[in-house]
Amino acid sequence: MTETPLTPEASVIVPSRGGAQRLPRLIGALAAQEDAPPFEVHVVVDGDVDGSEGVLAQLAAEHPELDLSWTVFRENRGRVAALNAGADATSGRILIRADDDLEPGPHYIRDHVAAHDDVRRGVIGLTANVLPDSAYQRVYGDAQDEAHRRHAYALPAEQQWRHWAGNVSVPRALHEELGGYDPDYRRYGWEDVDFGYRLHVAGYPVEIRPELETRHHAAAVTTYTKARRALHSGSARQIFIAKHGADALGGDRAPGGPWGAAVRAVAALSTERTIQYGSAVVERAAVVLPALVARKLIALQVEAAAETGRTRPGRARRQF
Repeated sequence: MTETPLTPEASVIVPSRGGAQRLPRLIGALAAQEDAPPFEVHVVVDGDVDGSEGVLAQLAAEHPELDLSWTVFRENRGRVAALNAGADATSGRILIRADDDLEPGPHYIRDHVAAHDDVRRGVIGLTANVLPDSAYQRVYGDAQDEAHRRHAYALPAEQQWRHWAGNVSVPRALHEELGGYDPDYRRYGWEDVDFGYRLHVAGYPVEIRPELETRHHAAAVTTYTKARRALHSGSARQIFIAKHGADALGGDRAPGGPWGAAVRAVAALSTERTIQYGSAVVERAAVVLPALVARKLIALQVEAAAETGRTRPGRARRQF
């Protein structure tokens, strides 16, 4: 007699591009979940550039206990298309987004689902970056990540939607009510913040839950990768403002004071090419300069890139 499979209570949606090296860690952690209700995992490969589909087939064989499936796009269609396709391909009551560079703890599924027991809401788990040892990590990366999480946890409840990102969950009914992620966000970033904001505007609480904080093997591990993402994010931010207005973010002002003047000056000259060159110079200098000076130089490069994206979005031409 064949057993009837249990209907999944949760669906874990994993958008992935170039994730062949990252997926084994994530899938292994999901296969090791404890006290979890029935759940499924669906990976959407956004253009298979590195043999990710073959890796997923191997992982499915290694973890037969895990309800693992996948969709492979023929070409790069972007993270929004991947997230929405993953939702359409699954059936769980709770949709959990887990980016492919996460390393969830053993109660990840249990705690995400439990957060939806009483009220219809959106739930956020922050991520703690795991960075390789480097001058960037020592003088800037770890400190910036810790400051980011400290600021997020201190936000009032009505502003926590700003941190909707790669470790979040929402009832399927709310995802469908909002129409999923907005396809107008094609470059890197802000499709997630947009979704969190729309939940907030629709009157649903959006909460950061400390128990859901998850290790994150970040892709931005150098000054250049951090600055390049800031450039694209700054560009995508303008899409958000066009849709919802600058007041949703507390305004859209250029940075002020002497530091702001320096940021604007570097931003005026920044392109993808100059960001790459300048970042390489900063990385070499960070090895020998005092930590405080090196930290300021890296911050200048990153913040100037974000300002370039904000004021000259056409300079962020490449896709993620």
